[in-house]
Amino acid sequence: MEVIKGGVTAAKGFRAAAAAMGIKYENRTDMAMIYSEKPCKVAGVFTTNVVKAAPVKWDREVVESGVKSQVVIVNSGIANACTGAEGMQSCRETAKKAAEVLEVDPSGVLIGSTGVIGMPLPNEKLKAGVEVLAGKLGGASEQGTQAAKAIMTTDTREKEVAVCLEIGGKKVTIGGMAKGSGMIHPNMCTMLAFVTTDAAISRKALRKALQKDVQDTFNMISVDGDTSTNDTLLLLANGMAKNEKIRCNTAEYKKFVEALHYVNETLAKKMAGDGEGATALFEAKIVGAKTKEQAKVLAKSIVCSNLTKAAIAGHDANWGRILCAMGYSGAVFDPEKVDLYFESAAGKLQIIQDGVALDFSEERATGILSCPEVTVTADIKEGTAQAAAWGCDLTHKYIEINADYRS
Repeated sequence: MEVIKGGVTAAKGFRAAAAAMGIKYENRTDMAMIYSEKPCKVAGVFTTNVVKAAPVKWDREVVESGVKSQVVIVNSGIANACTGAEGMQSCRETAKKAAEVLEVDPSGVLIGSTGVIGMPLPNEKLKAGVEVLAGKLGGASEQGTQAAKAIMTTDTREKEVAVCLEIGGKKVTIGGMAKGSGMIHPNMCTMLAFVTTDAAISRKALRKALQKDVQDTFNMISVDGDTSTNDTLLLLANGMAKNEKIRCNTAEYKKFVEALHYVNETLAKKMAGDGEGATALFEAKIVGAKTKEQAKVLAKSIVCSNLTKAAIAGHDANWGRILCAMGYSGAVFDPEKVDLYFESAAGKLQIIQDGVALDFSEERATGILSCPEVTVTADIKEGTAQAAAWGCDLTHKYIEINADYRS
């Protein structure tokens, strides 16, 4: 596998565009389109929140119907959530307009929205945006980047990644883009993510790969403990690489899954590191666990702890907060066996051994915790299983952003 430049336009046959339509924001792009020259098989994973936005309901129907898709239309600024029948009508009108302009099947048009909950979408602007976007579609890397920027809300930077690999003697590419900064929590985090591939793959294999991998990537990040109404992850495969079709549990499938995992994990970590007001990506690793599930529960509890996140923001090696978060996680372990380490580009330092603090240098610990990417590793010495979760520090800026989010 090779990491390459690009995002959703990296795979063969995919194009993208961005436009400024004044949905809510002024003087910035706020609509994006992804288009495939060939109809795509689609897999999707959506929010577990009982309150689901209209685009989530719409896309779930598309994915579950098995219809092939060629276009995804996304807007930022307004979430089209808690908008009732009007919200679903907006999806229908947007899909109908896309079908007219692009000559595609309206039942396969995919839609994403992100932004303020409860506000109605300006449908005329959306439909005008579809026409504008259709006229600007292109397959250049920069057009994929512009699309990634257009779906941002409180994000400070675009999030995209692409890889290529060889399957059956053919070059296969997977690329993706995502947005997410606030309302991010495990069991689908607050996000929109779109992954494209030119791989020829069975629908069963595509869905299995995505649904399994999300458990170790997007479901292992948290910024603020709030699960969104709009979480949507879509994976589109157009088969234009012309490899022999990938089927479940084959060697080719395993190669595809590994590459997809890299794309998903990279996008997930980019979201965690760009949490609202964040200054650092915070990774929690549990090693020496009896089971992977035990390790996942412990890792998630650490990155979800507000006290731990505040300590990371202050570059304070307050290890007691970490052990405390592990203790209330619900996972059973022996705290008197735990070894704990802090690590970053500035080095690695053991903080506790067998549940007791070592005589470590506070100055060195502060230096390690002052880097933009910080890892805490807890060895619970019970087995060989391990897991990682990702979050960010908690700063005053988070409150500033969310105290007046609607304005």
